[in-house]
Amino acid sequence: MSRVPGWLGRLGAGLTEMGERLDERRAEVEKEHAEPAPEPAAGDAVPLPDHVTVVPARPDPAQAVPWGVRVAAEAGWRVLVLAGTVWVLMRVISAVQLVVLAFVAALLITALMQPTVARLRRYGLPRGPATALTAILGFVIMGLIGWFVTWQVMENIDTLSNQIQDGIDELRKWLLNSPFHVTDKQINQIAKNLRDAIGANTDQITSAGLEGVTVVVEALTGILLTVFSTLFLLYDGRRIWEWTLKLVPAAARPGVAGAGPRAWRTLTAYVRGTVIVALIDAIFIGLGIYFLNVPMAVPLAVFIFLFAFVPLVGAVVSGALAVVVALVTQGVFTAVMVLVVVLAVQQIEGHVLQPFILGRAVRVHPLAVVLSVAAGGMIAGIGGAVVAVPLVAVTNTVVGYLRAYSVSTRARGESRESSAQPADSVPEQ
Repeated sequence: MSRVPGWLGRLGAGLTEMGERLDERRAEVEKEHAEPAPEPAAGDAVPLPDHVTVVPARPDPAQAVPWGVRVAAEAGWRVLVLAGTVWVLMRVISAVQLVVLAFVAALLITALMQPTVARLRRYGLPRGPATALTAILGFVIMGLIGWFVTWQVMENIDTLSNQIQDGIDELRKWLLNSPFHVTDKQINQIAKNLRDAIGANTDQITSAGLEGVTVVVEALTGILLTVFSTLFLLYDGRRIWEWTLKLVPAAARPGVAGAGPRAWRTLTAYVRGTVIVALIDAIFIGLGIYFLNVPMAVPLAVFIFLFAFVPLVGAVVSGALAVVVALVTQGVFTAVMVLVVVLAVQQIEGHVLQPFILGRAVRVHPLAVVLSVAAGGMIAGIGGAVVAVPLVAVTNTVVGYLRAYSVSTRARGESRESSAQPADSVPEQ
């Protein structure tokens, strides 16, 4: 019997089975189009075809950076902004340095003279005459002090020159006989080197003398600016302060208005206390120099008074000047005695006078004094060193008041909010 019909039977059965599968697939597709699948709920995994590869989502860049690095970056750009602001401010101050120093000097002089104007006003004198009388007396006294110092120096310059020459000769003899084994040839070589250095720098000395004319002109300009600024501050200081407050944003105006009088009291206390301390230093060191027969005792005392307005550095420079003058005029023993007098007076000043006279209102840490004097001297020379410490003292007072004011304001706001809340949570009795 032929096997062809069997093969045809199996082929027909296979085709029949394939057709049934296609019918089932078609029915499933039609069912999907007729009834859409429900939306997956939030958080449910969405089924994906088998041929699709799942790629994890990239994290937010801000979240990928470690927390410490983000904090450092946030603080860093704020520090850069503050540093840039300070740098621009310093550049502006350097460009108008003469005007700034003149105005700050006027503020210091006004702080010294303002109590006198207020006292004259209480005696019934009008504001204009009280201001004019105080300013005239103050500037006349300053002018007399400058004239007296110049007159004393000019009167004693010849005697001092001879005494310095004698002192140099005595110092030379002492070096020759000292245990340092200094020879006459070495001393002559040092003197020759000094003469050569002076001769080689003659052009620079001449140019410095020519530049001195410019310095004198700038000094006169600064003095005139200081005088006019002092007059206006004495006469119209309150209205100038009120006009300045209008430039402050309204939200910060109450705090600044309260910080201003406290800053002014700190500045007044600093100037008055510094004048008293400088006067005591000048009197006692001047008396010690006078009784030790050091020449130019009175001009040296005046220099000590003026240098006392530069904290730390001024006392060292003025004391060293007195010791050097005593050394070259009266010898080593007198110089040592002058040094003892200077150190004793300065120790009494630092541990007794300043804490008692200046008080806590203007107390500044010694490290802050050193850094502020150094920074002020680098920025604006001697004038910057003079105004650095009062500026730091005033800033310390203002910052302390504003911090306390912000804390009290926040506490008042919180108490007001708590009192305004409804009392519906009070339990029944």
